[in-house]
Amino acid sequence: MKISTKGRYGLTIMMELAMKFGEGPISLKSIAEKNQLSEHYLEQLVAPLRNAGLVKSIRGAYGGYILSKEPSQITSGDIIRILEGPISPVDFTEEDDPAKRNLWLRIRDSIAEVLDSTTLENMIVYKEEEKKDSYMFYI
Repeated sequence: MKISTKGRYGLTIMMELAMKFGEGPISLKSIAEKNQLSEHYLEQLVAPLRNAGLVKSIRGAYGGYILSKEPSQITSGDIIRILEGPISPVDFTEEDDPAKRNLWLRIRDSIAEVLDSTTLENMIVYKEEEKKDSYMFYI
């Protein structure tokens, strides 16, 4: 399964909104400029997110978008499913070999578990841990 720019940029929008949660609306223009993305493309991505109830639009001179829920209540799985569709590494049929079918189901379920257990809050507070397993060589 490969996440397209729709999913990647959709996560970018949602993470930007999560970082400013409670501070008022954020314009797509500011998100586009900060991340060097096309504002027009972001407009196309935010529509399904708004229709799904994950974001709200605020009209006016100081308008923009806000999250409709707290960042801890929105998962990356919610966002990816809205923008990319169902999570499935392959299109398999009932005729597939049972062992292969089981493999595809386990892969799908593993991907879903990671996406559904990772909230926007997890993503905005994430700090890459320094590599703790440094190697020591003795001669």
